[in-house]
Amino acid sequence: MAQTTKYNMVKEKITEWIISEKVHPGEKIHSENELGRMFGVSRHTIRQAIGDLVHEGWLYREQGAGTFVSHQQVHSSQTLLSHPPLKKTKNIGVITTYISDYIFPSIIKGIESYLTNHGYSLTFACTDNDIKKEKLCLQTMLNSNIDGLIVEPTKTNTFNPNIQLYLELEQNNIPYLMINQFYSQLSPPHLVMDDELGGFISTEHLIKLGHKKIIGLFKSDDLQGINRMKGFIQAYKAYSIPFFPEMMINYSTENQEIYPIERLTEVFETANRPTAIVCYNDQLAIQVINYLRSLNLTIPNDISIIGYDDSFLTEASEVKLTSVSHPKIEMGTEAAKWIVDAVEKKGTLPPSSVYKPKLILRNSTGPCPDTI
Repeated sequence: MAQTTKYNMVKEKITEWIISEKVHPGEKIHSENELGRMFGVSRHTIRQAIGDLVHEGWLYREQGAGTFVSHQQVHSSQTLLSHPPLKKTKNIGVITTYISDYIFPSIIKGIESYLTNHGYSLTFACTDNDIKKEKLCLQTMLNSNIDGLIVEPTKTNTFNPNIQLYLELEQNNIPYLMINQFYSQLSPPHLVMDDELGGFISTEHLIKLGHKKIIGLFKSDDLQGINRMKGFIQAYKAYSIPFFPEMMINYSTENQEIYPIERLTEVFETANRPTAIVCYNDQLAIQVINYLRSLNLTIPNDISIIGYDDSFLTEASEVKLTSVSHPKIEMGTEAAKWIVDAVEKKGTLPPSSVYKPKLILRNSTGPCPDTI
């Protein structure tokens, strides 16, 4: 198991303990040595994971006493249903797809910092990118007397049967804002990335390095993946690069752990190998890097690779990953500011925002080996 995978596994498991209330706010967690034995990883890996969770606000340390669960208000959909919060004033709901998503804790940090400074509490729920769970989260939020709602929508490239619940929010004069993507049927206020441009500039960068055999790996049940794929295709067209079979591999939420690498394996078993790969996000890029290592390929000498979101994973291994930026904390802060303005001013809502991506260059991309 790669070091990065172990690191994420530890973070996700501890986060799950907090959400499922196996450990409670103010409660001490296991020591680094105990966690190392429990997960079968080095103390260094545990220390990295704990440090990140402290930075993200899930845990806090007390000198000489240990590490404890923080008091930030975090709930799973099941917890919210079993223990709906009492009526509060100045309470903002936040629904996201994954509690342990590798960029969302940074977004939450921006949201929580702004809301806390303005006297608001935060009620948090996650959907696991599952439409049925999204319904439960929305129903609970509606019953929880929230003043406003920030939502990362679920499976935005498929029909969503929960539209009526969003209309109910509107009927109850509860403002809501969507981040990262939005449901086009509702045309809601939103803060999103220009993902098509992100897909374009990453592919363009590889083309300018001489690559013509570039494969794109894209998630197909979220519009982020579809738009990034559009940009990928537009770059091919703009530079008159010939299309070829297997130039795109699409996958869904349900098969994201296995399918992309399985399909990539099939491609690399042929003589028609790519010289570069564009990935839907940094998480997938790390999976691909680990697979390429198993083939004894070096990056970027043999093959170049680009991620997306400029997460902490870009610096997590000896291969420093070229990636498309995501505003993370800035988006969270702006989302919180938007929702507070909407709650307090009760008038014209602030406009939506589209963030322009930038390509952050590191050492995972280089000239096409055929041109050297």
